[in-house]
Amino acid sequence: MKSLLFHVVVFLGAALVVVPMSIRLGFGSVLGYLLAGVLIGPSVMKLVTNVDAILHFSELGIVLMMFVIGLEMHVGRLWALRRTIFGYGGMQMALCAGLLTAIFLVFGSHWQIALTAGLALALSSTAMAVSELEQRGQLNSPTGEAAFGILLFQDLAAIPLVALLPLLSPIDTGASAAENWIAVGKALAMLVAVVLVGRIALRRGLHIVSRTGAPEIFTAFALLWVIGVALLFRSVQLSASLGAFLAGVLLADSGYQQQVERDIAPFKGLLLGLFFIAIGMSIDFGVLMHDARRVLVVVAAVVGIKAAALWLLAPRFNVPREQRAYFALLLSQGGEFAFVVMSSALAVRVVEPRASAIVTLAVVLSMITTPLLLLPLRLRAAARASAAVPAEGEQARGRDATQEAK
Repeated sequence: MKSLLFHVVVFLGAALVVVPMSIRLGFGSVLGYLLAGVLIGPSVMKLVTNVDAILHFSELGIVLMMFVIGLEMHVGRLWALRRTIFGYGGMQMALCAGLLTAIFLVFGSHWQIALTAGLALALSSTAMAVSELEQRGQLNSPTGEAAFGILLFQDLAAIPLVALLPLLSPIDTGASAAENWIAVGKALAMLVAVVLVGRIALRRGLHIVSRTGAPEIFTAFALLWVIGVALLFRSVQLSASLGAFLAGVLLADSGYQQQVERDIAPFKGLLLGLFFIAIGMSIDFGVLMHDARRVLVVVAAVVGIKAAALWLLAPRFNVPREQRAYFALLLSQGGEFAFVVMSSALAVRVVEPRASAIVTLAVVLSMITTPLLLLPLRLRAAARASAAVPAEGEQARGRDATQEAK
């Protein structure tokens, strides 16, 4: 059995070799992490084989990323974005899920499978989209706010989506459906409890910890806060990333947000990279070889339909004309929560194992397409920036010549 230190060396070594090459070639860091995962995973070099354990641990990177975003999102600003979250998010979810469901029906799938797959694939990757927005400094732009509102709505829609799955099952799951709706009530109660009780407990805890004067204890408290709230949310089947985001929002007005963000940043970056490596490792080449045509058709349908739908919706979302292609491609992939939806659907027999495997693999492959599709836009932006520099230099020299003439 390989040791933990061996796995750490493998992850860091793969990232240090592949990611800089990917950045140098213009593909960005995310694709580099994905390719590093493919190389060290069970399908190629077999250096790491326990993919599920790595994937669960690496989700902490998404949790910390959402927490840091929450630190910059005051309650007042979050309220101001309510139209973006519920309006834009609801429109995107309804249109993309409807179109994807129709595609599965055209290909002869039962309506239960088609609806489940359509809803699962309508979700986009929070980790990939937000990471890209942060790298380009677009998170606070109109495009970034529209994209983030959609992603946040998807996290909020997680519980009713899973709760409805037993109703689609061909077997009698009346008890399971009732239990799921009870779980929805528990989830809402947990949401209210964290907002009301957590805010008071957080302020008192920060005051006590800050008086110790030990920076490592302060960092430990911040990690305990975000991971604790994320676990509470997960215990009632809510999205852990949603819990982390709310934990950040509650801490945003405390006066300690800059210190916490500075302490958390190194953990966030490394764990987020580990998450993308784990996604790359999870590619099942066996399923790809046996059902290549179906998988590729699903990938093309997901990316094409979501990109087209988001392009059509972009004017309604107040996305600038020059950013609409970027916005459409940014959210065109499947999301990590699709794994949860498909595993839940498999548990209540809404979908069969083969369909679940195809959809799951299509989600992973669609994540790989995003940095590739964004590459031309990135190269175009770089070309414009390089062209603008000489133009500014010419203008400056012209001004200098005019001043000398005077």
